[in-house]
Amino acid sequence: MISQDKIENEFFLKETLAYLENRGFSNIKADLEGYEAPKSYLKKGSDITITPDIVAEKSGRKHYFEISLKSEKPKLLKSKWRFLDVLTRMKDHRFKIVTRRGHYKFTQDMLDDLNLDKTPIKL
Repeated sequence: MISQDKIENEFFLKETLAYLENRGFSNIKADLEGYEAPKSYLKKGSDITITPDIVAEKSGRKHYFEISLKSEKPKLLKSKWRFLDVLTRMKDHRFKIVTRRGHYKFTQDMLDDLNLDKTPIKL
């Protein structure tokens, strides 16, 4: 989710955090009050910062989670997902997409456009 959508969809972020805590993830970092903020990356040559929605650990492996909701700026979201996918493959981490009812088609279309072979977590 891009930074503009985070304010409007704070409820979905909290719901996802509860889901991950129940699944046994630890050291959870999220861009939300009460949680430590995940590391941000600055896009070179512009003022755009990329911050993963949620970063958590399980079994000693780092997992990056992105919440997929319909967005007004799908191009920005695609570049964020592409960057996080490349970053996680370089460092042998995991990158997962979390979506919810009403956003399945949008999420699948985005994954198809990026040629990412991922199965979204459906809440």
